[in-house]
Amino acid sequence: MAQIIRDRVFGSFGGSRRHSRVPIPIPIPEPEPEPERVVMPVYPVEDLPNPFGDLGPHLSDSDLRETVYEILVGACRSSGPKPLTYTPQSEKITVDRNSQSSSSSSSSLSSLQRSLTSSAKKALGLKQTASSKRLGGSSKRSGSVFELMRVQMRVSEQTDTRIRRALLRVAAGQLGRKIESMVLPLELLQHFRSLDFANQQEYEAWQRRNLKVLEVGLMVYPHMPLDRKDTAPQQLRKIIRGALEKPMETGKNTETMQVLRSLVMSLACRSFDGTVSDTCHWADGFPLNLRLYQKLLESCFDLNEETSIIEELDEVLEVMKKTWVVLGINQILHNLCFAWVLFHRYVTTGQVDNDLLFAANNLLAEVQQDANATKDPSYLKIVSSTLNAILGWTERRLLAYRDVFNTGNIESMQNIVSLGVLSAKVLVEDISHEYRRKRKEVDVARDRVDTYIRSSIRTAFAQKLEKVGSNKRLSKSQKNRIPTLSVLATEVSELAFSEKDIFGPVLKRWHPFATGVAMATLHSCYGDKLKQFVDGISELTPDTVQVLKAADKLEKDLVQIAVEDSVDSEDGGKSIIQEMPPFEAEAVMAELAKAWIRTRLDRLKEWVDRNLQLEVWNPQANKERFAPSAIEVLRIVDETLEAFFMLPIPMHPGLIPELKTGLDRCLQYYVSKAKTGCGTRITFIPTMPALTRCSAGSKFHGVFKKKERSHINQRRKSQVGSTNGDGSFGIPQLCVRINTLQRIRMELGVFEKRIVAHLGNLESTQKGDFANGMGKMFELSASDCLEGIQQLCEATAYKVVFHELSHVLWDGLYNVDAPSCRIEPFLQELEQFLEIISSTVHDRVRTRLITDVMKASFDGFLLVLLAGGPSRSFTLRDSNIIEEDFKFLTDLFWSNGDGLPADLIAKLSTTVKDILPLYRTDTDSLIEKFKRATLENYGSSAKSHLPLPPTSNEWNSNDPNTLLRVLCHRNDETAAKFLKKTYNLPTKL
Repeated sequence: MAQIIRDRVFGSFGGSRRHSRVPIPIPIPEPEPEPERVVMPVYPVEDLPNPFGDLGPHLSDSDLRETVYEILVGACRSSGPKPLTYTPQSEKITVDRNSQSSSSSSSSLSSLQRSLTSSAKKALGLKQTASSKRLGGSSKRSGSVFELMRVQMRVSEQTDTRIRRALLRVAAGQLGRKIESMVLPLELLQHFRSLDFANQQEYEAWQRRNLKVLEVGLMVYPHMPLDRKDTAPQQLRKIIRGALEKPMETGKNTETMQVLRSLVMSLACRSFDGTVSDTCHWADGFPLNLRLYQKLLESCFDLNEETSIIEELDEVLEVMKKTWVVLGINQILHNLCFAWVLFHRYVTTGQVDNDLLFAANNLLAEVQQDANATKDPSYLKIVSSTLNAILGWTERRLLAYRDVFNTGNIESMQNIVSLGVLSAKVLVEDISHEYRRKRKEVDVARDRVDTYIRSSIRTAFAQKLEKVGSNKRLSKSQKNRIPTLSVLATEVSELAFSEKDIFGPVLKRWHPFATGVAMATLHSCYGDKLKQFVDGISELTPDTVQVLKAADKLEKDLVQIAVEDSVDSEDGGKSIIQEMPPFEAEAVMAELAKAWIRTRLDRLKEWVDRNLQLEVWNPQANKERFAPSAIEVLRIVDETLEAFFMLPIPMHPGLIPELKTGLDRCLQYYVSKAKTGCGTRITFIPTMPALTRCSAGSKFHGVFKKKERSHINQRRKSQVGSTNGDGSFGIPQLCVRINTLQRIRMELGVFEKRIVAHLGNLESTQKGDFANGMGKMFELSASDCLEGIQQLCEATAYKVVFHELSHVLWDGLYNVDAPSCRIEPFLQELEQFLEIISSTVHDRVRTRLITDVMKASFDGFLLVLLAGGPSRSFTLRDSNIIEEDFKFLTDLFWSNGDGLPADLIAKLSTTVKDILPLYRTDTDSLIEKFKRATLENYGSSAKSHLPLPPTSNEWNSNDPNTLLRVLCHRNDETAAKFLKKTYNLPTKL
């Protein structure tokens, strides 16, 4: 039986001896002549409450050890007349004893008749002990197993001799009586005399101890509860109290002794069925029996090397088993008690010998099976107490295992985790009634390890945070210090990799996602701090970017480790990854960058508003003759682009569309403001006057009354002067505006090239990130610049012709008398404006503006001819003058080949040249042409009455309105009569 126990507990040491003992730097003292005076090595001792219960002040450890040794001797003496013998390893052990029963005899003999060889010792993986060397080797005398046990239990030879002599006296009076049928302390009290001791004090101390043993075993921790009606306990307690104060007479025939025996036996022989039992129950009540048995088991450790199990473990365990009948011990209690003893020894000797922990683990596996098969509430209560003590100790280490374990002692961690997990499993699965109702829902081992991991990681993270915070406080005065969360991210990353390399492989035995859980916990811990940081920031700063980049890198490391750890799992690590909601550091950076962009754009727009209100568009402001405000706008745009690409962020390509769109809108806003109030072509063209009949001299007058004509002239003048009279809208200022838009338009291309170059230099940018769509940058402002230039050119041209030169064109040309009011004054002043334009406007838009001036001049020339009012009248002779004046006008723009191209002039003068022949056509032909054109436009309905054609938008030699206006300005009687007859216009007076 002992060999089976040894094999179960220590059998794994030989085959897979993974744990090495840490050397103890304490020399083993030389053995003293008396074994009980051996000096014990001193180790750091950790206080562990005894799970079997506290016996209080009744019995000390020394009392327990002496008592259980007396039981051991008594149990062995009662089993046969011959003592067990012991010989060193080099000699064969021969055992011959009478068995207590036939069943136990065969088991004991099969175990005790084996010889211990060096190969057996090697298989156990245990060191040779000092006791072996001392009792064997140099010592030639043979001794019994009891000799070894006496030494191990620190009992002197004199004490051992005294006990044996007393037991001989007991046996002489009760021959053949078994140890379980007597109360040993009672028998020893009766047969011991003071002469058996060295002095009276020693005897009295011995007597007090035995009386206290009786009190504890029969009344404090009895085998079965006391009957409240029974007076024996009170009487016995009174006798013991008196004896503790004054030694009692313990002779066989003394009255006190007879009363004591009567009371003791009445209490010891009680049974649960009310009958008198043949077995005396005085040392088998919980927890007294376990505390006594614990002292026996502790003798398995070598005195001179406390972490070593003695070589003769098999024989010693067989001898100890003889006490089971007295102590009420069985195999399952032995397994539990021995597991605690091994664990306790590991702890109290400084946790240096992993063999002890490994052995305790193996025995705890036996306890698990025992607890599963046993429903005894007393046993389960003790199991619960013991395992809670073990679990409490292990969890104090495992809930912060990074503080306890490292690469140097990582091997012991596996045994401690196993111990904690086994304890938890027994407590939950075999003792907890709640678990049994939910058995399928709980994985105890995984849950416990999960708790250990998360707790340890949180503790380690808190320590890292405190460390980083302390360093920050110390480095407050330093420049360029790294942000706290950046340092913390580096520390956490190191922690993650050490967790993966050192602890994850150990814990994976119980948790398939051990490393993944650690990574998820680190992710959560750092994520909480990062969220607080992000909630407190409002702008993109170098520190902010550094923290977010560090967080992004840390997250990638954690996720990668978690994925690698769970790649072979059923769900591929999805459950762990779900525990790691993204930091979205890049998204935060992007949002902050967008806020940075919005802030810059808002400031730029405010600047545009403020400075355009102050802009005077002075042509002398700079040699390029464009607005200083535009210089500043372009500078700010350039600086914004440079600053944007200097931002230490990885998502420039993704944000550049938003930035360029915003800048595009700001430039578009500037362009729109720059052209606001400048008017358009329509603004300066006078309103078409009502159809009138020319009044040459005193012969003709208009078809409208004088008052009506005056009203029309006032309205025309009002509209001609309707534009802002501010000096910022003069012709030179309008030219500056045109130059400004052209400069912005040119700079847009520069900005585009600069953006592409910046993107190409970014390491994170792929060619495809910016190849598409880059040609459409600044689309809005580019389009608006083009439209604005077109609008300003037309507005400037028509302002020159219809506003600045109105006095020589509209008010002067052909007014009253065509031959005397020629085009020369208009051409002279127009040339001055063309010189201003040529010297002011950028060469890329100069031709366009002069072309628009030419178009405006042609339109003005036709407007004078066709809508010049009643003061203008023409005869057939005047057609030569008109054609000659128009040639002078076109020659001004051709300028002997130095001006506009001839083909451009010819193209734009087509309309004028189409209409001029009408002025040399006779009146009758004009009337016939007018009638045909009217009939073509209005059909047969116009045969009986020619309708008055509306004013057309375009002049045309086939247009009824154009023809009618030529007739209205024709100075002859035929035209007057036709107009009078057809439209009731007045004839000559």
